Amino acid sequence: MAGTRGARRAAAAGARPGKRSPEPEEPSLLCSPTPSLEDGSGSGLADSEESVFSGLEDSGSDSSEESSESEDGARSGKSHGGPEKTSGQQATGTPSPRTEAPTAHGDEYAEDSSDEEDVRNTVGNVPLEWYADFPHVGYDLDGKRIYKPVRTQDELDQFLDKMEDPDYWRTVQDRMTGHDVRLTDEQVALVRRLQRGQFGDVSFDPYEPSVDFFSGDIMIHPVTNRPADKRSFIPSLVEKEKVSRMVHAIKMGWIQPRRPRDPTPHFYDLWAQENPNAVLGRHKMHVPAPKLALPGHAESYNPPPEYLLSEEERLAWEQQEPGERKVAFLPHRFPSLRAVPAYGRFVHERFERCLDLYLCPRQRKMRVNVDPEDLIPKLPRPRDLQPFPTCQALVYRGHSDLVRCLSVSPGGQWLASGSDDGSVRLWEVATARCMRTIPVGGVVKSVAWNPHPTICLVAVAVEDTVLLLNPALGDQLAVGNTDQVLAAFVPPEEPALQPARWLEASQEERQGGLRLRICHSKPVTQVTWHGRGDYMAVVLAAQGHTQVLIHQLSRRRSQSPFRRSHGQVQRVAFHPIRPFLLVASQRSIRLYHLLRQELTKKLMPNCKWVSSLAVHPAGDNLICGSYDSKLVWFDLDLSTRPYRVLRHHKKALRAVAFHPLYPLFASGSDDGSVIVCHGMVYK
Repeated sequence: MAGTRGARRAAAAGARPGKRSPEPEEPSLLCSPTPSLEDGSGSGLADSEESVFSGLEDSGSDSSEESSESEDGARSGKSHGGPEKTSGQQATGTPSPRTEAPTAHGDEYAEDSSDEEDVRNTVGNVPLEWYADFPHVGYDLDGKRIYKPVRTQDELDQFLDKMEDPDYWRTVQDRMTGHDVRLTDEQVALVRRLQRGQFGDVSFDPYEPSVDFFSGDIMIHPVTNRPADKRSFIPSLVEKEKVSRMVHAIKMGWIQPRRPRDPTPHFYDLWAQENPNAVLGRHKMHVPAPKLALPGHAESYNPPPEYLLSEEERLAWEQQEPGERKVAFLPHRFPSLRAVPAYGRFVHERFERCLDLYLCPRQRKMRVNVDPEDLIPKLPRPRDLQPFPTCQALVYRGHSDLVRCLSVSPGGQWLASGSDDGSVRLWEVATARCMRTIPVGGVVKSVAWNPHPTICLVAVAVEDTVLLLNPALGDQLAVGNTDQVLAAFVPPEEPALQPARWLEASQEERQGGLRLRICHSKPVTQVTWHGRGDYMAVVLAAQGHTQVLIHQLSRRRSQSPFRRSHGQVQRVAFHPIRPFLLVASQRSIRLYHLLRQELTKKLMPNCKWVSSLAVHPAGDNLICGSYDSKLVWFDLDLSTRPYRVLRHHKKALRAVAFHPLYPLFASGSDDGSVIVCHGMVYK
């Protein structure tokens, strides 16, 4: 009995905090214990001190108590003749069986082993959330604290353990003790069965044949022959009171009897509120129902030849919008009335007829005599809109390959052009003289001149890099001011993680005009400046939400403004007045508010593929070109649908632009033509 008691106390002491036993213990399942602080009693530290030293303590055993209790258990075991049994129980750490009979001279409650629970955590059914902010997880039988295991691994150590340990995927954490437990194959199979929606027991068959415990045959004797209750013969007082209340409500008129519904439909008179005796109400204010127009010769099954459309007229009719067509159908000729097929627009015309009757005006108004010519705006004469190009004046020669992009300086004196020959040329607009040629070593996809008048910078998109060039043309004060602004940047002590890298140009590159280089992960297809000249937006040929990046020149900071993608981005543009960013994808144009960080409008151009975008200097109108030879004009104050759709070009449109001063806009197409249109935008 004494040996059994010593073995149990030694096993229970293995889960108590304190000093480590000098004797070797059985290794843990997954994590090894760490050294703990040496405290004599285990309860002499304050709460603040325990929180400081809680990271150095572990759920190990109290070495002093363990050694003393082990020696007591061993001595008592020797005295009773059972040392081998005591040592075995101490090594395994399991409590002694309950079948031992207590001796006559011992205390029967001291040998009670009814608490058959996990000896590592004897907190019982106390919620573990109470110990969330404490270094321990409970108390043992002697009132000692059971400390949580030390977890000092960071994410890198956890990742290395995950890569090196083949059993990492089957390791879970025990919430009662805080230790890591490795699941066995049977437990993993149980979890997988539960995830698949199966039963936990493998031997259970959910589709076994059911056993009918009751037969369907009618029996002679009932199942129960209990006599009826007395309350089944006595009227209910509760029902009597309920009936009396309903009778009283019917007498008072509170409850009305249900009347049968009249199945005949009910109609109401639209003119019931008018005075039928008034002369104006009966005659002058009466509005008859609109009548259908009588059919003409074009609607005949055998119309005259002059009403039939030719091939060119038919193609022009198909390209027109449904609201712009003079005739809503194509006239056809049939040899006989028997050969006429069913009319396909019958339901549509009946619906339009119902709309005519439903939307008929209910009040007669006096007609205002207005000359239709006064409603048509007066178009200006073409000579009042000059100067605009009418003939070829200058030819800029110098590039040896395809010219992809152009950009004009804010003052209109200089012109920058990018080509596939790997160079950027700077021209004087008035004389077509090439002032400077800067080799960039790749195909130039986009060129943008900084719109700020005091900054002389040109952004050039070459492959996956944006080059910032100082062409050193024009006002020397602006050229020197630009270098001073770039040199005033002070790099931060801790550089932040950005989607692009800003690199300074070398001394040799600075002599060629290069000042900064912005490197990206994907090729750059477009670069555009904000109106104030400090921000710049680029479009990358990539998938996902990183297609559009915004760079700030003064802080040399880059950011990705979107969290998700809405399709392949084609073009972006800044609003000239408001903090808006326009992003054109293949089938739509989205208008984002940069300060509120939200979507303001979504424009639907009804095009197959948007190719170009331009915003009016006033900011309320924009045009976009598409590869299906359409030019779409949007008025943001009217609707998200197109205000006008122009089909002047025969092939795909490549570029569109507004005139900064005159009410003109131009479009260039693959058919080799540039069309200048008049588009008045009122203030």
